[in-house]
Amino acid sequence: MGRKAGALYINPKKFGSLQKPCMKEMISFLNCLALSQKNDEKCVRQKELLSACMDAQSGKNRTAWGSINYHLQRLNRGRK
Repeated sequence: MGRKAGALYINPKKFGSLQKPCMKEMISFLNCLALSQKNDEKCVRQKELLSACMDAQSGKNRTAWGSINYHLQRLNRGRK
């Protein structure tokens, strides 16, 4: 089992860092929790910013394309 020799393949982990929309808000909230010994009453502002960012992201309609390797294999089948 495994990949065939000469087949096209892209490592999807390499492109995983391209889209992380609420990372700043999450890091600031986690830092605030760490500084306040996990007391989230002191981190209300960061929590609201994170919630607003996450709500904004859930409203976007995304269409699933499938994995990039699936599409590479599908396109490569037509060339043979």
